[in-house]
Amino acid sequence: MKFTDGYWQLRPGLTRLRPAAVESVEAGDRELTVYAPARRIERRGDTLNQPLFTVTFSSPARGVIGVRISHHHGAAPARPAYRLNTGDQHPVKVDVGPAEARLTSGELSVVIGLDGSWDVRFEQDGRPLTNSGERSVGLITDADGNRYVHEQLALGVGETIYGLGERFGPLVKNGQIVDSWNADGGTSSEQAYKNVPFFLSSRGYGVLVDNPAMVSFEIGSEVTSRNQFSVEGEELAYYVFAGPSPKDVLRRYTALTGRPARVPAWSMGLWLSTSFTTDYTEQTTTSFVDGMAARDLPLSVFHFDCFWMRQFNWCDFVWDPVAFPDPAGMVRRLKERGLRISLWINPYIAQRSVLFEEGRRLGYLLKRPDGSVWQWDLWQAGMAIVDFSNPDATAWFRSKLQALIDIGVDCFKTDFGERIPTDVAWFDGSDPARMHNYYAQLYNAAVFGLLEENRGEGEAVLFARSATAGGQQFPVHWGGDCESTFEAMAESLRGGLSLAASGFGYWSHDIGGFEGTPDPAIFKRWVAFGLLSSHSRLHGSSSYRVPWAFDDEAVDVLRTFTKLKLSLMPYLVTAAEEAHRDGVPMMRPMILEFPDDPATAHLDRQYLLGPDLLVAPVMSADGEVSFYLPAGRWTSFLTGEVFEGSRWLTQTHGFDSVPLLVREGAVIPVGAVDDRPEYDWSEGVELRWFQPSEDRTVTLPGPDGEVAAVIELTYRNGEVRSRVIEGSCENYTVTIC
Repeated sequence: MKFTDGYWQLRPGLTRLRPAAVESVEAGDRELTVYAPARRIERRGDTLNQPLFTVTFSSPARGVIGVRISHHHGAAPARPAYRLNTGDQHPVKVDVGPAEARLTSGELSVVIGLDGSWDVRFEQDGRPLTNSGERSVGLITDADGNRYVHEQLALGVGETIYGLGERFGPLVKNGQIVDSWNADGGTSSEQAYKNVPFFLSSRGYGVLVDNPAMVSFEIGSEVTSRNQFSVEGEELAYYVFAGPSPKDVLRRYTALTGRPARVPAWSMGLWLSTSFTTDYTEQTTTSFVDGMAARDLPLSVFHFDCFWMRQFNWCDFVWDPVAFPDPAGMVRRLKERGLRISLWINPYIAQRSVLFEEGRRLGYLLKRPDGSVWQWDLWQAGMAIVDFSNPDATAWFRSKLQALIDIGVDCFKTDFGERIPTDVAWFDGSDPARMHNYYAQLYNAAVFGLLEENRGEGEAVLFARSATAGGQQFPVHWGGDCESTFEAMAESLRGGLSLAASGFGYWSHDIGGFEGTPDPAIFKRWVAFGLLSSHSRLHGSSSYRVPWAFDDEAVDVLRTFTKLKLSLMPYLVTAAEEAHRDGVPMMRPMILEFPDDPATAHLDRQYLLGPDLLVAPVMSADGEVSFYLPAGRWTSFLTGEVFEGSRWLTQTHGFDSVPLLVREGAVIPVGAVDDRPEYDWSEGVELRWFQPSEDRTVTLPGPDGEVAAVIELTYRNGEVRSRVIEGSCENYTVTIC
């Protein structure tokens, strides 16, 4: 949201107040409170008839500093609010001197100048990160009396900004206007399903605006040298996270907002869907599963999309009796073949659903201020929305899902949750503007929690579309509705990398695209990208995504990359555990691993899968692809060819190939099994050591986050030696690559 007309003027109808200077400071044991009037105090009379800003500095966790800028703070506490992990009783140092006040938490300090104009600086170990200057803070009043508070933090020369949720435009957010407001807008516009009011800076810090309502960001767009963020109301709260590296920032951010849950290993295998509006019955489903098995295509999860229920009845959670006359028996038969079962759901109740009247009578559906049920005809005729602010409504919704879990359903695709109206009255009195984005958190938490209660920790998984800050706790998330084009493939990747920079550990997308039918070239190129993502799903809108619907080569390509991914499970499970333990995502923008290489700043057509595998999806029919290799030697995982880094390469790849490069010195554990994701990842494992130069220690994963073995590797004069220093692993090999 812009407030100015160029440098000198405000836009018509606006007025602005700013903190002119610090009047006084109050130091507590763990916080600083600064009082700053809107004009300088020269005499006693100047204290009359003027506003006073109250700015509080505190620290909820080591290396994190919170800032709360307040004009009038007499309003009742706003609901809902992000649930943050603020119980860390870490040391906080508060100092007030004659010229400056300082609050220090770990390596991060905020320094407030006490003389002259408004001056707040953030430093890490004495290194400047960003600052709030004399023109940064503002209280805006418009012609209708609405108020907004803004902050502007310095944007340095060469500094680049990332994150702000799953955004499909340029990866670097400099110059963009981003309104943090969830929308069902597909992947080809400025709208986003997953808005996260957090950004990550290349200078080694991050910022979370602590407000689930709309936050308007002007990233070097209203003022080219400033990152501005503003909210409606009388108060603005935000947190600054120290680095020094971008990965350190994400570790601190996810510690505060919630780590990604551990995902089950089976979820990283291949998912196959019925697609959306296609015709499907039990016979169709069985033919797909049979076709995959006959063609030696390992399948882990079968997904039933919307029409597992009857039309006009979404959601009543009742199987269509014509298409699926024996759902319990069908699910049992599929599970006997080693498959997990996923079902599509949404949090809406169509008027025709048998649950509509039940929910209305019990008061479980979202209401208008006059007490009537909020309804419209967009998506489902006369649909209402489950009011998850009501604990009884949440329990009611979960009870309907429990009946499906009881017949063997393993997980749910929690679709929608973005188009949440604001002309409503929530059961718990929540502010509708704040609930618009936060609804996704309640929805996904309700379903994920039910699965966790039934399946156990580490066995729950969703396929979720909507999210806000903290949504990473309820994985997995996928990119939403994209077209079946190379351009949509590229925009999907940008969205995934943007979400990764926002603290989400896992991400997926519809292989081949969703809207339309991809031509065989697009499908085959997308297969490689999809199987080299954390989670991999074949899904479309009006056409099937079984590979034989395209051509025989598509079958071979899918087999190649599915088996490749399954053989990489020892490596991928380790990367997934890092996401769960530390908040570092599996799919990483290049800037996360190479923050000191300026050439990586804008790279949005390649990524790191885990710490050591560089992936550059081919987004052309002819197979030509250009990508950048950072410094060092890189080895093709598929061919063994070695390339020197610090340069761009252009290559041409067949459909059965993709640039998949391994960092110098990396050890990639390759499993002995390639037909399923769940196996003993240490039994018969091959440790491929690429361009060894110094000793390495390799951790092999076991189930449930356990460590199966730790192996020490040494390389001297061309000779490799290894020994197990923890756990047990008797059958392994080491290969120098």
